[in-house]
Amino acid sequence: MFKASKHPFLVPNDGSFNLSDSPTNIGEERDKKNLKSELKKTVADIADLQEVLYADDRYSLLLIFQAMDAAGKDSTIRSVLSGVNPAGCQVYSFKQPSSEELDHDFLWRTAQSLPERGRIGVFNRSYYEEVLVIRVHPEYLSGQKLPWQPDLKTLWKQRYESIADHEKHLARNGTVILKFWLNVSQEEQHNRFRSRLEVPKKNWKFSDSDLSESKLWDQYMNAYEEMLNSTAKEWAPWYAIPADDKPAMRLMVAEIIRDTLATLDLNYPQAKIDIEKALKDIGKS
Repeated sequence: MFKASKHPFLVPNDGSFNLSDSPTNIGEERDKKNLKSELKKTVADIADLQEVLYADDRYSLLLIFQAMDAAGKDSTIRSVLSGVNPAGCQVYSFKQPSSEELDHDFLWRTAQSLPERGRIGVFNRSYYEEVLVIRVHPEYLSGQKLPWQPDLKTLWKQRYESIADHEKHLARNGTVILKFWLNVSQEEQHNRFRSRLEVPKKNWKFSDSDLSESKLWDQYMNAYEEMLNSTAKEWAPWYAIPADDKPAMRLMVAEIIRDTLATLDLNYPQAKIDIEKALKDIGKS
């Protein structure tokens, strides 16, 4: 199975992650022009590696993005995968579950959208909402049609176990999993909310629920910390990426994806035909 290599923002898998020690900014000023140039080169590398991934047809890559509102999930996904062949990439955004999805277990809807071998799959939010939003709003459990009254003292631990088992099964069968928590500060979140209100073409991105959820910040942070500690595994690592500086954040995410793909034993398959004979036959036609 794939195992994550060391990285400054890799969440440890021993349960020692402390959110208060996790920065929302990298702590250094970097030239935005240079960051964009580096990102462009890194995206080109990802595109080249994705072609080999597709041809090799043994591994799939699953990228999971979780974050508070306005952390930059959409723009990061767009920026990092802008150069990848659309035939080898698929993006799914998971919002409020449908009635059909609620008629299944909480992993069902994402299981339908897992990437095939040779492809990159992106989950913009995921089954992790079940231990984040649902944990902060346990009243939503009433709509999940569970056959018994859930015990909140044990439910979250059970869901962590289900998620870890699910991801280990995927990893054993060739899905490389990278999970990104875009760690934005509440102050920066509010700045971005303000921008959405002040710029007319961004108004559609804002809703009243954004502010009401932000008021529950501490509850969400507690849920994130426990989730990260419970589900960070060697075969399915979490990266707590500082998200206050969007250009730096995007580059870090791209570099992790590129470096991960580069560690896989990817190769273009050898031709199963006599190439010289085929060339001669073409010349005769």
